[in-house]
Amino acid sequence: CKFSRFPLNKNIRLFSNWLLTMTAPAETEQPTGYPIDVRVLIAAMASTMALAFGAGVVFGPTPAFPNHNEDIKAMESPNFESGELARNLMDLGSKIKETHVNVGEAPSYESIGSDFADRRNGSLAFPLEGDNEEELAGQHLLVDMKNVNADFLNSEPRLAQALVDVTTEAKIPLLSYHCHSLEPAGVSCVGVLLESHISFHTWPEDGLMTLDVFTCTPTNLISVVPTIEKMFGVPQENASEKEKVLTMWSHELRGFKTDESRKTLKNGMNSDMTWWVTSPLEMLHKKEIVSVQSDFQRIDIWDVLDVGDTPSYKDMLKHNLEEGDPRFFTSELASPERLLFLDGKLQSMSETDHEYHESLVHPAMFAHTNPKRVSIIGGGEGATLREVLKHRTVEEVKMIEIDAKVIEIAREFLPYNNDCSDLVGVAKCCFDDPRAEIFNIDAQHWFISRYGSDVGEVKEEDKFNVVILDALNPEDENINANGLFTDPEFLNSMLNSLTDDGVIVIQAGTAPTIHDPAPDKGKFAQREKLFLMLEEHSDTAAMLVYEEAHCGFEDPSTFLVICKSHSCRKQWYAGADAIDFQIYERIAVTHSKERALQHFDGSTQYSYQYPPKAWETVYCRREPTPFECAYRGLDMDAELRDLTEDEESSDFYIEKMEDGEVGVFASNAINKGDYIMPEALASSFVISDDSKSNLVDTTKIMGTGSTLVLDNFLEFIDKHGHRSISEGIGSTIVEVGGTFLIRSVASKEDANVDRMIPRPAEGLPTYSPVYERNRRSFDV
Repeated sequence: CKFSRFPLNKNIRLFSNWLLTMTAPAETEQPTGYPIDVRVLIAAMASTMALAFGAGVVFGPTPAFPNHNEDIKAMESPNFESGELARNLMDLGSKIKETHVNVGEAPSYESIGSDFADRRNGSLAFPLEGDNEEELAGQHLLVDMKNVNADFLNSEPRLAQALVDVTTEAKIPLLSYHCHSLEPAGVSCVGVLLESHISFHTWPEDGLMTLDVFTCTPTNLISVVPTIEKMFGVPQENASEKEKVLTMWSHELRGFKTDESRKTLKNGMNSDMTWWVTSPLEMLHKKEIVSVQSDFQRIDIWDVLDVGDTPSYKDMLKHNLEEGDPRFFTSELASPERLLFLDGKLQSMSETDHEYHESLVHPAMFAHTNPKRVSIIGGGEGATLREVLKHRTVEEVKMIEIDAKVIEIAREFLPYNNDCSDLVGVAKCCFDDPRAEIFNIDAQHWFISRYGSDVGEVKEEDKFNVVILDALNPEDENINANGLFTDPEFLNSMLNSLTDDGVIVIQAGTAPTIHDPAPDKGKFAQREKLFLMLEEHSDTAAMLVYEEAHCGFEDPSTFLVICKSHSCRKQWYAGADAIDFQIYERIAVTHSKERALQHFDGSTQYSYQYPPKAWETVYCRREPTPFECAYRGLDMDAELRDLTEDEESSDFYIEKMEDGEVGVFASNAINKGDYIMPEALASSFVISDDSKSNLVDTTKIMGTGSTLVLDNFLEFIDKHGHRSISEGIGSTIVEVGGTFLIRSVASKEDANVDRMIPRPAEGLPTYSPVYERNRRSFDV
């Protein structure tokens, strides 16, 4: 056909003429007409179909939407059979193509009612934490439910009604909703909320449904979880305990927030409560036990059970589990763990209560030889007090906890923390023990008013042997810790409250790592400021840092012991057997005959004597670099010069001198910087003052003549031993190899041998994890 352009109406007429021509009888003459463009023909047909469809949509009948209330009434009637609605829905065929919408007047802020806040002018009566004009704020709630009734999950009207009921009871304005029944089963719904959405989908055959809610309203969506469980958690018929409805949920705060505003959020992204409770979805059990705002802080207690948690030893005893029971490997009989949060920060956990509080209290208590008067700062749950009262030497405990509400809640909801009923001679509740006196007052004010610089001379009977600071972590993100850890007057008053041999222990926060920057430049800058203030204080004799990795937190917990006397080093570095004997002598016995200490013992204390490598690494990033950091190891380029039995290979020989003394001489050229007899030095032994004293006493008891060997041994120690570089540790290092034959001279200038690791001219610093970790090398 020849291409030509015609108006649309003319093309339609040509199309009609062509149809008439095709149906008319054939003529003998050649027919005449206009040439036809096939593309124009197709366009004309498509246009006609579009016009016809549009007319049908505009002028056709409107489908009737289902009456949900009537459907629900029908299901509640006696004649309604279980599963009938599901079968009817499946019989509808392609019902997914139908749209079910509640149709009505579009709601507005003005028509919702006074119960809902108008956020347009920013004047919320109860704004979201951190919500302001510059930050997008919102909440997102995800809910998964299992073992839900299959008929309910396949009933569009019942599910739609549940959606409406949830939003109504939670006072979240619902504007409209759309629901679809799917083939062969299942329902999907989405509801448009005033400021976001609610949606869910169901799998009836599996008893599953997933739901999510996002909103910017001030309603806390965590409080909506019980409502969702009530409306959607329809159980299966005759469900067993294993088939009860299971709910898992996750709550998140959404939006972009500044670093400062994020620090103030109790359940924001940096909150422990978010990390441990509200954010994780795959948790079998999450139950809010307490959530109150006291005059000083937010107090939250939760019970949680993770997916994969298995029965504890107590669970095993409780349920009489025997070997081979498959329930050992499931969460069926596992007990939930109870968590305490203060202002969103995790304070303690029921499962690791003893690991944490025993690690905090007993190293400091045993660093003192006879603690009688003890002060506790904080510790409102009572567990720190419980551990202190286990020491039979203790006569008086002053506990200063600013928030009486914490103690009240701990008595009711954390009874295991303050339970002293098994300790012989102690009150059933630790708070009620006659040795304990509790002050609900600010600890800074309490100490400064009694032991501050303006108080004058403090009576000896008013001083403490041990002060335990069980309060906040001295870390920058904890904005409430500023005054407590960086107030010089408060620190001075604590030190002034101690006896001459007193000890302070501080909860020092999260353990550092070898990847941390210099301590004054990272997130632990406030802790470094505290350390420096204590190091520079004239009353500080020693500072000892240690870690405990079994407290249950994501990272190991750290603690700092401050000694007013060097004598505490002797207790701190005592052998494991010596600590165990002190535990036997000092710790209270129990009615149950079980050990009063579940975690701490002599071997545990031994592990605290060597700070982890990260403390040394970060300490040596101080500016300027501390002196001892250059000697954390031997020079790998230096030669090792040893005294051996083989004269040809030995670098030294032994010879008797003219004065009758035996000396050691070099047989080969020794270069400056070479190490002299390192193997002999490594074989040196350490003897404590107590052990040496016992040997002396033994010689007196046995009598003259029968102790010649002991006398010679003691003489050898006095002649060839030298005191430890750590003042107060009470030990002597004795060389037993060829090095003890090296002669001494009167002045250092005349000597040709020096220490492998030199000692600082000004003596040991008050705090140095380098010396604590490598004290034996520095001693030798």
